[in-house]
Parts: sequence; structure tokens; C-alpha cells
Amino acid sequence: MKLDRLLAITMALLNQTRVSATELSQRFEVSLRTIYRDMEAINLAGIPIVSFAGSDGGYEIMSGYRIDKQLLSLEDFAAIVTALRGARSATDGSELDGLLERIGAMMPVQSGSVPDHHVDLDFQPSPNDKAKIGPLRQAIKDKRLIQMCYLDNKGNESDRTIEPMGLFLKAYTWYLYGYCRTRGAFRVFRLSRIIRMTELQETFERRNYSLQDVEREFMGRADFSKVRATLLFQPAARSRVLDEFGFQQAVNNPDGTLTLEAHYSSEEKAIQNILSYGPLVNVQEPATIRAELGRRIMEMAQLYRVKNE
Repeated sequence: MKLDRLLAITMALLNQTRVSATELSQRFEVSLRTIYRDMEAINLAGIPIVSFAGSDGGYEIMSGYRIDKQLLSLEDFAAIVTALRGARSATDGSELDGLLERIGAMMPVQSGSVPDHHVDLDFQPSPNDKAKIGPLRQAIKDKRLIQMCYLDNKGNESDRTIEPMGLFLKAYTWYLYGYCRTRGAFRVFRLSRIIRMTELQETFERRNYSLQDVEREFMGRADFSKVRATLLFQPAARSRVLDEFGFQQAVNNPDGTLTLEAHYSSEEKAIQNILSYGPLVNVQEPATIRAELGRRIMEMAQLYRVKNE
């Protein structure tokens, strides 16, 4: 298509200092006359092309145009490249390689170098999630149904037929959203809980539903202030406490312990988190969580009790 060729010629001019008409003719398998017309069309589109005669002649984009017409600064481009590299690490999407190359071609050159990237984003998923991302992305692109066995938060397995619509990363966790034909409603699935899945040959028409709808309908339900617990941590837990809860919430006590009020979306989430600290935390309140922790610790003690021979 002519439009594709014009874009490709423009990218070639951005990537190379000078390109000859003969080289472009051979690359795109068109006549020299067609290349001349393409150059005229690019000029009319507002990109100034300069031609040079002679053995080393050819076409160039007018000197200074990339900088003078640039809407983004060099630091802006560096930030875009950093974000794209992070996305590349997450999805292994080879199509992003071409995009990174095109972005690089558009960057204004200052002092002949690209600025250092002071931030590196690595969204590399776990091996378990990574094995699912590629097939799911392809099913989303091809609009093909997937059949999967899913494990819910209560440990129950169920077979689902899904119209996959998108993937997203939230709080270091990968999710799939789409329309569940089994339940007859839109659903969000945690990738780590997909036990097995198969892409079906049957296709579907994408429904009018976006990631913003997911945020409003599902992610907005989580109330992280629903359950509050006052916790007393031993000094040995200090590093993890500050990593997890931040410096602002923790109160340093004279004996080296830390006190803070933690917020959770449910009592179950609170108990799971508190138990993970083992003997390094003591729940001050509420009494309901203290009682439930005591019950579970007794069960664990029974489970691991060593019998006298």
C-alpha cells in the first residue's frame, strides 16, 4: 500500500543521513518514477525533503527539522523508551522491538548521544504467569475463546469458557479480564490461579467493555480500610515493616519495637499477612483477630506436634 510505503520511506530518512532514489526503488520494488512521486507526496505532507545530486547524492530530511518541529524533549523520549522497555520485559512482545526502533529514530540528537536512563522498569512476570501471557495475548488478538480450569480464592476448581479481552498488571500481580460464558458476566481472573487453559477455534465479537470498566466495577470494590489492626512488631521485623507499610505509619518505641495501625481489605487478608510475620508481631487489637489467630495457631501446633517415642 502507498501509505505504508510512504511511512517506511519517512522512517528510512529518519534513520539514515542520506538515501538514494535507487536504493529506495530496490528496497520497495517500485520504479524510480514512483519514488520521485513519493518524495513529492512526503514534501506536501509537511516533511521537508532535500535532494542532492552527484554520485553520493540522494534524499535527506532538511537539517534541523527533527529538532525544530519536535513536540517532545530528549528526556520525554527517554521516559517513553524506559516505559516501553518495561512493557517489553513483561510481555516478550517482539512487536515492541520495532516500536522502540521507530521511537529511537524520532529522538532529537543532542551532543551525539542519548541521555542515560535513570529509571529501569522490569515487569518480568513469574515463570508460571509468563507461560500464559503469550498464548493469552494471541487469543485476545485473534478473538478466540479460551477454556480454562480456574482456582478461586476458596480453593475450588471450576471449568470456564472465556472471551478474553485484555491483560493488566496490578500491584505486581497479573490479571486477565473478559466475559465468562460459564457465569454469564464479566470477570477478572488472576493468572497464577489458572491451572490449565486451551485456546478454542471458535471466535467471538468483542463486547463494549474496557479496562476502565474493570477498574470501576472490580478493582473499585476493594476497600483497603475495611479492617484495621493495631500491630506491635519486634525490632527484627523493622526492615520488612518499613518496606511493606512505609515510614509514615510506623511509630518507633523506646525499646526498639514498632507500633502501627495496618489496614486490610478483609479479615482473612489481615490474618494471612500477620501470620507471615510469625513470632515477630503481636496483635494489640481487635480482639476478633487475636482470637482467630489463637485458634489457627493451636491448629498448627496440633499439626506439627512431635509425638514422644
